[in-house]
Amino acid sequence: MSSSMLQALFNAFKVPDLRQKLIFTLAMLVAFRFVAHVPVPGVNVAALDRLFAENQFVGFLDLFSGGALANLSVAAMGVYPYITASIIMQLLVPAIPRLQEISKEGESGRNRINQMTHWLTVPLAAAQAYGTPQLLNATAPGNEPIIENFGFSLNPLGTTAIIISMVAGTLLLIWIGELITQYGIGNGVSMIIFGGIVASLPSQIFQAIVGGTGLAAILIFVVLGLATVAAIVLIYEGQRRIPVQVAKRIRGSKMVGGQTTHIPLKVNSAGMIPLIFASSILIFPGTIAGYFLGVENEWGRWLAETVYNFFNLQYSWGYWILYFWLVVAFTFFYTLVIFQQQNIAENLQKQGGFVQGIRPGPQTQQYLYKVLLRITLIGALFLGIVAILPFLVRTITGVQTLSLEATALLIVVGVGLDTMRQLESQLLMRHYRGFIK
Repeated sequence: MSSSMLQALFNAFKVPDLRQKLIFTLAMLVAFRFVAHVPVPGVNVAALDRLFAENQFVGFLDLFSGGALANLSVAAMGVYPYITASIIMQLLVPAIPRLQEISKEGESGRNRINQMTHWLTVPLAAAQAYGTPQLLNATAPGNEPIIENFGFSLNPLGTTAIIISMVAGTLLLIWIGELITQYGIGNGVSMIIFGGIVASLPSQIFQAIVGGTGLAAILIFVVLGLATVAAIVLIYEGQRRIPVQVAKRIRGSKMVGGQTTHIPLKVNSAGMIPLIFASSILIFPGTIAGYFLGVENEWGRWLAETVYNFFNLQYSWGYWILYFWLVVAFTFFYTLVIFQQQNIAENLQKQGGFVQGIRPGPQTQQYLYKVLLRITLIGALFLGIVAILPFLVRTITGVQTLSLEATALLIVVGVGLDTMRQLESQLLMRHYRGFIK
């Protein structure tokens, strides 16, 4: 498998347009890493480093910024506001009839939905740009501020400049991601997150070694990580194939149809979306509570500390139990939303196809629905287990400086597989052997 992958990459570089796409993608990722190291003005670097060394919660927030939050750069929010806006639009489209009509208008409809998503990203990014420094200041060790005099009442001009620069950084990353999608290889937004995760991995390993982590614990961590990646690939690629018979029809003077095909129902149709949904919900209370950790009112401070500690990744059993069930619930929710939008039974009936032994129409829809629920249960429970894997790994190995984040693994594996598929299809079009045999 590895030799075929290397051969396929070699073949890809021999094709001029594919070589150009690969080089362009790498160049855009390098540009993203440069942007991720441009800090906003007034950052206390020493206090910021101590905060990330002691707090797992802000480390999790750093995931979607691709490591830029650890530097409090202009790209500190990463593409997270855009992801949040995309999730909101995905929920609104089936709920609002007008948006549903727009989504069915083909390419122009998709462009309008995408434009609305960009508009929604700006206020979300502005709100997060104001909240992120507030959260970092509130959780800084020793009450040493990360950014001094941040706030409209303390420094309105400086605060406005920081917010504008951070929103601009997020929009710049979105633009870079869209350039990768259009002119490079893979989904641009996912590649941005992928690049940040891969770039931060060596520093995590180095910190674990410097921190005195034992060799046995690191080996257990690596084995668990590899096993998790293998399981993610297995579930990600797993599908139930429903055999379909297409009836013979006369079209003009020709007889068409009569062949047998199948409907592929994936075990994990939702991908990494349930983890992002659940993470977004669980991040929100802890983020809001972080703003009030330094209030003077004793009761208010106690409530903020209680909420913050519950939603802090490294402390609460309750957090991980809630995370597990939210991931399971959102897996079913998102899978069923996608299934209803596809109208498989209706489209199958229009094409003269049918599942053997099942009447076309509503009965086929009910049959597919039951099968989908059964296989989604496996995918949902698997995603739930992967979601709580960081807690399980830290409990088993005692390694606190390494964090096997489920969302990070899913992004890395998912982006890797999608990129391989794109290269595969491009190579097969040019009569080269690709990754898949």
